Amino acid sequence: MAQYIIRRLLWMIPTFIGITLVTFLIVQLAPGDPVKLGLGIGGETIKAEGVAKQIVEEQKKLLDLDKPLWLRYPLWLGKLVRLDFGRSFKDWRPVREIILERLPVTLQINLISIFLAYLVAIPIGVHSAVRSGGAAERTTTVALFILYSLPSFWVAYILIYFLAGGNYLNIFPVGGISASGAAHFTTWQWLADRLWHLALPVLCLTYGSFAGLSRYMRSGMMEVLRQDYIRTARAKGLSERVVIFKHAMRNSIIPIVTILAGLLPGLIGGSVIIETIFNIPGMGRLGFNAVLARDYPVIMAVATVSAVLTLFGILLSDILYAVVDPRIKYD
Repeated sequence: MAQYIIRRLLWMIPTFIGITLVTFLIVQLAPGDPVKLGLGIGGETIKAEGVAKQIVEEQKKLLDLDKPLWLRYPLWLGKLVRLDFGRSFKDWRPVREIILERLPVTLQINLISIFLAYLVAIPIGVHSAVRSGGAAERTTTVALFILYSLPSFWVAYILIYFLAGGNYLNIFPVGGISASGAAHFTTWQWLADRLWHLALPVLCLTYGSFAGLSRYMRSGMMEVLRQDYIRTARAKGLSERVVIFKHAMRNSIIPIVTILAGLLPGLIGGSVIIETIFNIPGMGRLGFNAVLARDYPVIMAVATVSAVLTLFGILLSDILYAVVDPRIKYD
């Protein structure tokens, strides 16, 4: 296993370079001048043309935008090795500081969402497989797919309208992640306040996953229940609970582990709409605003974090295969 992990980590290096190179070229070749956008200079509204051009050229030189395209990527990669993402074109802050501020917020929301989605969907999938064809299973399936069909932005506005200070209840805050003065709270007060603020965003990010994950779990469980060793376990007189949860469930969870690899990179881009609606300063909203402002360093930083999460998500899934099913070997 250790040798396999080392080989996979080594293979991640050229894969990561390929991902970031393609992203870098797309970003750099996109229309729009980031320097003029950052300086607030319109191409057709320049009055002091000579002064404006001089300012633009100096700014491009400072940001390495005066260099040819083939040289910019090695320069960026060299800085990345030192964990230097450069400075934002928008507010001139170090991008690393911005990422360190925004990334924990997005991780909090999405990791809680993933945990709750698996916690609810796996038991539903197991129950649907064991009680397949029953009235309860059909009712659950219909309810889950109704939830799946509801757009998250629509649900977010409905929840705000009814539960967050609209014309009805005022139970939850409309936006943000902390109350004013949260820095002076005790640990338990801070935790309760954070969960109170994240309740609605997490709900909007979670409910849509129930249908997909539970269907994968159901199909995997039904396939396993038809295997010979399940019939043998039942013939030996084992209780149905032991057959389901000890012998069948462990092998049927492999498709769910595979899906986990795609959920980790989705932590960044999947919450753009929800972070915008609830005014949450996370990575999704940061990346969206960076694209609008042509903020190349921030865009590349967000893409880099997404690439790393993707690669490590795939590696984590491979490792979990061996944990879930001991028959899988990587020697």
